[in-house]
This record gives sequence, structure tokens and C-alpha cells, in this order.
Amino acid sequence: MEHNVNSTTDTAGRRVGGGPSVRATQTAKARAASGPRWLPWAKGAVFVAALYPLARIVLFGFTDRLGANPIEFITRSTGLWTLVFLCITLAVTPLRRLTGWTALIRFRRMLGLYAFFYAALHFTTYIWFDKWFDVAAMLKDVGKRPFITVGFAAFVLLIPLAVTSTRAMARKLGRRWQTLHRLIYAIGVLAILHFWWMKAGKHDLALPKLYGAIMLVLLGWRIGAWLVARYKAGGPTRAT
Repeated sequence: MEHNVNSTTDTAGRRVGGGPSVRATQTAKARAASGPRWLPWAKGAVFVAALYPLARIVLFGFTDRLGANPIEFITRSTGLWTLVFLCITLAVTPLRRLTGWTALIRFRRMLGLYAFFYAALHFTTYIWFDKWFDVAAMLKDVGKRPFITVGFAAFVLLIPLAVTSTRAMARKLGRRWQTLHRLIYAIGVLAILHFWWMKAGKHDLALPKLYGAIMLVLLGWRIGAWLVARYKAGGPTRAT
């Protein structure tokens, strides 16, 4: 009988210790947890690509291409890219389930944090460069322009999602983490309202309609998936 020098047996004849089969199982589990080998490279590429909007603003600033109103350019650009990253983040789960490409879920946290990053730049540009921290002027804006109110509400709701985005916080909060992160749906609706009402004053609703349709599809898919799951779960009960 062959004897593996890397393993030992107990009195019942069971192999214990560091045999090849044990190590192979542990290696397979480690690889499954870390994901495909190409994943770190792909995440690095996405991380760099997501910095494009910021790099564009910086480049335009240095080459004097921000237009006649640089503050408005930066505000509009960061706001639009916040909405883009919100839509991409919300698209991860439907794409994962429709394609079966489970690795997509590894990008969701990074994309969500980029949505918060550009929202923070958007908000900072408004309160700093536009209003110079003039609280009275900002309160006046809130009263006169509701789109600022809903935009501010969306940003405030993003903060706890960003703070609790780490794995450690997910473990600490348990089931409450998933409940908290469902706020992303309300944030998406508020972001569309913010964009729509802002553009409505200029009678320019082409982009708000486009992103509104995208958001409607993304949220509608989730409602449909929830209804289907509930129907399947209640099927045997009805049959009985």
C-alpha cells in the first residue's frame, strides 16, 4: 500500500494532516474566495477608468477649457457622473443574474463608492465655490429651488452607504446592512428628480428622460424579480 509522507492516519485509519487532497481543497477554496486570476487586473482597470471624469475636469482646467462659467461646468459634470455611476452600480445585480457572471458583484462596492465620490465633489463645488459656505444663501436656494432639496437629500442618504461599505461593517451590521443599503433605490429616484427639475427650468429634458428611463428599468427589474420570488415561494401554499 502506498503511504503519503505528507499525511498521517489516526487509529480509525482516517487521513489527517496536510495531505495533497487537503491542501488542494484549501487552495481551491482560497481561489474561489479571491475570484478569478484576472479579477485584480480588471478591478484596477475599472478603478483607473472611473477617474476619467475627474481627470477631464483637471485637464480642462489647466488648458482653460471649462467655458465661460467654470463653476457651472464642474457642477454639471460631477452631477451627471454621479448619476452615471449610480446607474452602473444598480445595473450590476441584474447583469449578474441575467448573465450568470458572478464576478461582476466584485465591482459593485467600488462603483458605488465612485458614485459617492462624484456626489461629494458635486456638493462641495456648490457649497464652496458657488456659495462660499453662505448658509443663508443656501437656505434661500432650498426654498426657491426644490431640485436642490432633493439633491441634498440624496447626498445625505449616500453618506451612511459609503461609511458602511466595508466588509467589516457588513459583518457587524448583519441583516441590517442589506436593509440599510436598499436606500440606494430611494437615492436613485431622488437623483433623477434632482436632474429632471434642474433641467426642466431650461426646457432641456432629453438627458433626464434618458436616465429616468434607465432608472425605471433598473428599479422595475428589481420589483419584478421580487414579485416572481414571492410568487414562487407562495406556490406550494396555494396549491395545498
